[in-house]
Amino acid sequence: MRFVPSGRSLLVTFGAILAVGLAYWIAYATPVFAVDRVEISGAPPALQRDVARVTDDLVGKSLVSIDASEVEGQLRALPAIAGVSLDRAFPSTLVVRIAPERPVAVIRRGRSAWLATGAGKVIREIPVGTEKGVPRLWVRRGATIRVGGQIPAGLVSATRALAEAHAAGIASRVKGVQTSGEELTLVLRHGIELRLGRDADVRMKLVIARKVLALVDGTTSYIDVSVPQRPVAG
Repeated sequence: MRFVPSGRSLLVTFGAILAVGLAYWIAYATPVFAVDRVEISGAPPALQRDVARVTDDLVGKSLVSIDASEVEGQLRALPAIAGVSLDRAFPSTLVVRIAPERPVAVIRRGRSAWLATGAGKVIREIPVGTEKGVPRLWVRRGATIRVGGQIPAGLVSATRALAEAHAAGIASRVKGVQTSGEELTLVLRHGIELRLGRDADVRMKLVIARKVLALVDGTTSYIDVSVPQRPVAG
């Protein structure tokens, strides 16, 4: 039995390794696989422009040489991005898939406005008067609001409730949020108040409120689901 590889097999092996290394060097260091297009998907127009600014300098670089984790890290630093992934579409396209943060409220302070998520993260400053379909939450004039930061802690229960309204399928009907101590109330666009009580089991309360809404008429002014086992309309 032969235990030592023959000279010919060693030559073939080393040749294959050399060929692979040469192919990698060609892909890495030459314009054969140079990026000529960055394809961005999943991002709304304003966010797409931000992503383009981060990725513009990748055009001309080899697809093989791009450090995907580094680029993803740079993109995740943008406040409006919840998740991101990069794919190489050979020979020359870099595909950037974006999962954007979902805004649930417009934060208003004086003549300024920002979009905020359910977790209270400020993701973008917007012109006053835009995003008319998104509920407004007001903060005092001296409150500090910055993109990438958090809204005042006292408003986070309101943004969480608005996020749960999305999950319950009634977000499009919500005009605003009222807070009184630890009590939460969602005000609908046609005037009905959804009284949620404390900030607990909010999604379940809203699912129940949605079912009650289908049963009431135009004279109803409120639906109280603070005790979800015993909803009350009046």
